[in-house]
Amino acid sequence: MAEAERIIGTPDTPDAARDGQQRSGESAVPGERSGSGADQARADGSGPGGQTAPAASGTDARQAPRPRGRRRIAVLFGVAAFAYVLDLVSKIIVVEKLEHRAPVKVLGDWLEFNAIRNPGAAFSFGQAYTVIFTVIAAAVIVVIARLARKLYSLPWAIALGLLLGGALGNLTDRIFRSPGVFEGAVVDFIAPRHFAVFNLADSAIVCGGILIVLLSFRGLDPDGTVHKD
Repeated sequence: MAEAERIIGTPDTPDAARDGQQRSGESAVPGERSGSGADQARADGSGPGGQTAPAASGTDARQAPRPRGRRRIAVLFGVAAFAYVLDLVSKIIVVEKLEHRAPVKVLGDWLEFNAIRNPGAAFSFGQAYTVIFTVIAAAVIVVIARLARKLYSLPWAIALGLLLGGALGNLTDRIFRSPGVFEGAVVDFIAPRHFAVFNLADSAIVCGGILIVLLSFRGLDPDGTVHKD
């Protein structure tokens, strides 16, 4: 009898059909759970191993230029410090070695070092307005310091650094040299032939001013944008 059932096959019965459906349902549940877990992982933004995938942020994109801006500010104050120290050291040497002495010829009759005291502006102009030029120099320093927050252009950083260093150099003379605070005379010593006597701070101011004019003609703003009128 058992041999006959093996050869003929087990007849389809309702119980057998229910058992087959139950086994099929059990085998399908793990697949559904696996699929729902993958969907949940994708919804949470996590990758394999439960690690969260990085997402782009609008705030990060807006903050990206900030390190670049800080570098430009560092350039500005670095150039200013270099110009200021160079001017200060040169004036100390000139006062110690050249003041009240005969001029020193550098290029024959075309250029010489001659120490003088100048109460006026750059190149010995406006000697009767020492206090006014002191206030103007202080205002220039404040304006440059405020403008540095919006600085994203390297050429502008160099130009403003030259202006700042030169203004600080001459302002130091006006505050600490005789005859008094805010009335001090600036030390000048570079004396070209047929030209006014000046110092390194004056040179830094003029070079920075020329560079600013050139940048303005090119349409380059301190924030790095370029415009064409």
